[in-house]
Amino acid sequence: MYDLGVVMPVGMNLPPPFTVIEDKDSAFPMEDDKSGDLDNLKPMTKGKPPRHVSSLRHSVSTTRLMAVADLSLDVGVTGSKSSSEEKTEFLPIFRSGSCAERGPKQYMEDEHVCIDDLIQHMGPASTIPLPGAFYGVFDGHGGTDAALFIRNNILKFIVEDSHFPTCVGQAITSAFLKADYAFADSSSLDISSGTTALTALVSGRNMIVANAGDCRAVLGRRGRAIEMSKDQKPDCISERLRIEKLGGVVYDGYLNGQLSVSRALGDWHMKGPKGSACPLSSEPELQEIILTEDDEFLIMGCDGLWDVMSNQFAVTMARKELMIHNDPQRCSRELVREALKRNSCDNLTVIVICFSPDPPPRIETPPSRVRRSISAEGLNLLKGVLDS
Repeated sequence: MYDLGVVMPVGMNLPPPFTVIEDKDSAFPMEDDKSGDLDNLKPMTKGKPPRHVSSLRHSVSTTRLMAVADLSLDVGVTGSKSSSEEKTEFLPIFRSGSCAERGPKQYMEDEHVCIDDLIQHMGPASTIPLPGAFYGVFDGHGGTDAALFIRNNILKFIVEDSHFPTCVGQAITSAFLKADYAFADSSSLDISSGTTALTALVSGRNMIVANAGDCRAVLGRRGRAIEMSKDQKPDCISERLRIEKLGGVVYDGYLNGQLSVSRALGDWHMKGPKGSACPLSSEPELQEIILTEDDEFLIMGCDGLWDVMSNQFAVTMARKELMIHNDPQRCSRELVREALKRNSCDNLTVIVICFSPDPPPRIETPPSRVRRSISAEGLNLLKGVLDS
């Protein structure tokens, strides 16, 4: 557990320090081979269970993102604009690191992708209008086929969609559905396997996070945790209403008594004919943000991380790590290790994306007549607990 920096005020008798209790909160060919990897995708090559028994894996890459203009994204996504949006001189510099661990489970079914320079990755014939980046976490279940297929093909479906790049949000939504249908048509794969999908696509300073399932993206903004995706669980009120309207049921928190998420790609044994509405949806929810200098890093992780760690604790821990060594790879590895110490019972995959070449600055608080009894980091953690 990390120190919150609680300090007793001078000359004041206080009870013992409180304990914070956390709440658990065309460009490249299509791949349908179980072990196929794409160049420069930083893949985590795994075979179909039970052959894969690897323990710890991690990767890191870095590139400079030079933004010359904002890309208009008028596609009906949920907006989350930074308070200092007017700081248009900010030019993000992207550095990413990742770590994946099988954990206590018998098989590793997670996949992830980190691409820090889309133009270089896609090549000179690409339609990428601005420098950008792409990241994704895919938490598979029922085997690795769905997670591996979606990881290898989701970006292709996005950039080749007719709405790209003028309406990026609409292109992402369409790509999730097309990738799901393409997986269903693949005769060499087990289409009853499934996967959640969490992606972050950056174009210039605009970032769109798309989520189908219960992976989560959390933004670190000057030490505060900003949730960039919502866990789609069957017992969430909005998801339960949608499920029941389409003839499904939620039993003991499971969709039709079988699945712990309400949205996923694959799982075609639970879906009807392609194009028909069904309780298990592959349509993602989107959230957009315009990055500014206040936005320091993004944490993307599967539910194995968030089952044992609150948003604010993860941001506070990541920020302290980055202030020490400024290495997103080490930061992601430490988050995974902390989750294992907290007895996470799932596979663990974490990506940390930094938006600056420099470590996060120390948070300066304005002088006050009353001496503070809690550090800035501790105050942010307490606010996160209260917000949840």
